[in-house]
Amino acid sequence: MPDNYFARYLPLLIHFLIAGALATGMVLLSWIIGYRRPTRAKLSPYECGMTPVGDARERFSVKFYLVAMLFILFDVEAVFLYPWAIILKELKAMGQGVFAISEMFIYIAIVLVGFFYIWKKGVLDWGLTITDAKRRIESRSARAGGKA
Repeated sequence: MPDNYFARYLPLLIHFLIAGALATGMVLLSWIIGYRRPTRAKLSPYECGMTPVGDARERFSVKFYLVAMLFILFDVEAVFLYPWAIILKELKAMGQGVFAISEMFIYIAIVLVGFFYIWKKGVLDWGLTITDAKRRIESRSARAGGKA
C-alpha cells in the first residue's frame, strides 16, 4: 500500500480519464464519419413527436412554477430524513433513541403543517379555474355572513 495519500485515488483518476476519453472519442468519431444531410424535418425542434405550434414564449400559469417550487421544497425536506435514518441506530445505542424519534416527529409535523397549509390554499388543485375561485370566494363570504 503506498504511503502517499493521493496515490490511493490514482485508479479513480485513471477511470475518469478513460471514461472521458471514450465519451469524447465516440462523439468525435460520429461527427467525423457521420452523414450530414439536413432536411426541414431534421432541423425542426422535436416536441415529443408533435409538430410545434405557436410561439415558444407562451405564458404559463403561475401554478406550474408554484408546484415545481413546492416539489423541490418537499423533495429537499425528504432528503433530510435519510441521514437521520442512518444515525438512528447509533443514537439508540447511546441512549438517545427517544430524543431522535421525538425530534423527527417534530420535523415531520412542521413539514405536514406546511403541506396542509398549501393544500388548504388550493395550490395543489390543478383543475381550479377563475370561475371556481369566484364560487369559492362567494361561498366563503356567504358562510361568514356576507362579510368580505
